[in-house]
Formats: sequence, structure tokens, C-alpha cells
Amino acid sequence: MTRKYFGTDGVRGLVGAAPITPDFVMRLGYAAGKVLAQSESTTTKPIVLIGKDTRISGYMLEAALEAGFAAAGVDVMLAGPMPTPAVAYLTRALRLSAGVVISASHNPYQDNGIKFFSAQGNKLPDAVEAAIEVALETPMECVSSEKLGKAKRLDDARGRYIEFCKSTFPNELDLRGFRIVVDCAHGAAYHIAPDVFHELGAEVIAIGNQPNGFNINDGLGATAPETLAAAVQKNHADIGIALDGDADRLLMVDSTGRIYNGDELLYVMVKDSMATRPLEGVVGTLMTNMALEVAFKKMGIRFERAKVGDRYVLEVLQERGWLIGGEGSGHLLFLDKHTTGDGIISALQVLSALKRSGKTLAQCTEDITFYPQTLINVKVPPGFNWQKNRAILAEKEIVEAELGDAGRVLIRASGTEPLIRVMVEAKSAENAERMARRIADKVNT
Repeated sequence: MTRKYFGTDGVRGLVGAAPITPDFVMRLGYAAGKVLAQSESTTTKPIVLIGKDTRISGYMLEAALEAGFAAAGVDVMLAGPMPTPAVAYLTRALRLSAGVVISASHNPYQDNGIKFFSAQGNKLPDAVEAAIEVALETPMECVSSEKLGKAKRLDDARGRYIEFCKSTFPNELDLRGFRIVVDCAHGAAYHIAPDVFHELGAEVIAIGNQPNGFNINDGLGATAPETLAAAVQKNHADIGIALDGDADRLLMVDSTGRIYNGDELLYVMVKDSMATRPLEGVVGTLMTNMALEVAFKKMGIRFERAKVGDRYVLEVLQERGWLIGGEGSGHLLFLDKHTTGDGIISALQVLSALKRSGKTLAQCTEDITFYPQTLINVKVPPGFNWQKNRAILAEKEIVEAELGDAGRVLIRASGTEPLIRVMVEAKSAENAERMARRIADKVNT
């Protein structure tokens, strides 16, 4: 099916431009509500949880969604600002029909989006998204007054989620002795993440925890970890934790200010897991560093690449019956801990690995040498198809011939922004940068 509205991570775009407008979001809520109502028993009214990040537009879109669901006869619970994985957890824990998150994740405040979770806390299957798109093509109506949905606030959402996060950390361990800088990106975890680490015993210095509706991801968080690196050194901290706007991504920083991406953190966690239980396989993406594939093979672990996007990593994990996967951007999944990627829970797994081993991040990764990668994002007009551009295809072929078996080229369209992402992996950083720039220049022309 060709998607009209849903991308790789829900419906996303510039606020005020289609489809992120109040009228469309209200129709989206109505369409989703009708699909949910059809799947529920006739004696049970569907209940949906709505959470959001800290963007100013969240108020408007929350009201529009609430109206749409109510018109479809669906009750709503409002969680307020909550991380995306918190909504997934609460939907499952409270036995609700679905969860909805109003967020554009790592994008700037001018963007926003809507993403859905199933009753099991997973991202919606393609078939359900397809059914919602079909429902969107029919006129919006309204159930009779006695069948209208109602709304109420979930007052203890924050406390429930904090306790859930803490429950994923080993009971025999604590974080005493750690001084941690936690960067919340002025996003949805601003009132949650610092408390999780503090309640487990760490000394916490919080930054990016003063959202004003406009500063989400602005020079902070997982998309700008240099700010965290500086804060870690300034405060003589042991480690730094960077989340993104909806707290489903994680990057970390050691005491020297060195930044560790999702691939490196995945390696640390896989090694720690192997010390206590064997792993059959791990899932990465097309962007995952080749060094991981080589290292896992030596460890006797199968490795598979999914399409870029945590939903695709999750799909392959579920198909194989495996537990651990992730991508370099910081989406990390541990299916024995949570049903979706969670930045806070991922950080806790890394910290437990450090605590158990008594090692630093640098020491945990000193036995693997990652291939230099250069990723260049090139803005393009909406609908741009690089696969039909002869100049890009020709340059890609030339670069691949030059690399041989000593590197990779990946070109793909972003699923959330009008960008073409050009990635080159080579044995030297100079070659990776030079070759990626050559291909990116062809996109620009």
C-alpha cells in the first residue's frame, strides 16, 4: 500500500501545514477512533491514552485529537508531557485500547506529529495504519450524544513511569558513586529522567530541563551532544546522558567528553548480556557500523540489518524471537525490558553494565575499532526521488568501485523530513568524508 499520511514514525510535518493542522488532526482522531471501535467488543467503549512532548503546538493538537476521539465515541485519558516510551508502557499497563503521542521527536519545535501504539505497547501494524488511512477518506460524522467519548486526566502517569524505569535496573545494584549529567533536551522527560537516576542513588545534574514550548532540541539533547560533553567536563561528572525531545533515543558521554553513539552503546550492552546469558542474534540497520557485524560474528552472534527506523528493527527482532537491537542514532531496544525503544531504560542498561564490570565506557569499547562513517543530510524538495537521478546513481557506482570490500555506501530518503541522507563508511575518515561529499554534491545539483 502507498502511504498518504503515515511515514516511518506516524504522521509528521510542519505545524500549520497539511497534514499537521487542527482540522486534519481532529479527523485523524475520529478515523483512528472508528477503527478502534470496530475492533473492540460491542459492550466495551475504547479508551485511548494521549501523551505529548513540550512543543507549544501540543496544546492545540491535543485538543483536536480529543475532539476527534470523542466524536467517534472513544474515551480519552490525558497524560500531559510524557516520553513516547512512557505512553507505550502506560497503554499496556492500564489495559487501554491504544496510545497516542503528539511529538516530532528530535525535530525543532515548529514541527509536530502524531504516532500511535497498540494495546500491547507496540507501534501500530501496517494493516491498522492502512485502515486508518482508508477511514480518513470518509466524511467525519459524530456518534449520538449518549455515545460521545469523555476525557479525564491521568494524574499519576509520571510516578507510574518512574517506577517502571527503575524496575528495569538490577535490584542488587545502585548508582551510588556516579555523578551524572542528564540532558533532557527541554523535552518530554524533563520532569522524569533526573528523578529516575537520582532515586537509584546517583548525584544528578540536570540540563535541558526548562521547557518553554519553543526550546525543545534547541542546541541540546541527543541531536547536539556537544553541549552535554561540555557540561560533563565542567561539572567533573563521571558520565553524561543525552535524550531527545520524546526520550526514545540515547547518546552518552564519558568523563573526558567523548561522545558514544547508539552503535557503541549497543556493543557495550551486548557484551554485558553475553556475560550472563547467550544471545542468538542482534538486529541493526542498514546504517549500523560494519565493525559491529564483524565483532558479533567473532562472538558467535548472528547479526541482521533492518531498514532504517526503530519500527523495522523491532519487526525483525519479533520475527526472529531475539531481544536486543538498535541503531546508531540512539534507538535501542531490549524486548525483555520494554516493547519499544526507551532512552532512560537504555541508559540504565549501560550503567548496569558499567557497574557490573567496574569499567568505563572507554574500557568497555577498547577492543573494537569502528569504521569511520560520514553522514551528510541534503535538503531536497518534497517527493524528490534520488533513485531516478542519473548523476547520483553514477557517482554512487564510482564510489562503491573505489571502496571495494573496504567500505559501504548508503543513500536513503528520510522518513520524517525532506532530506536525502548520504552515508559512506570507509577505513579512513578522510576517504569517508571525501566520498560522501562527492555524492552529496550530486544531490545538490
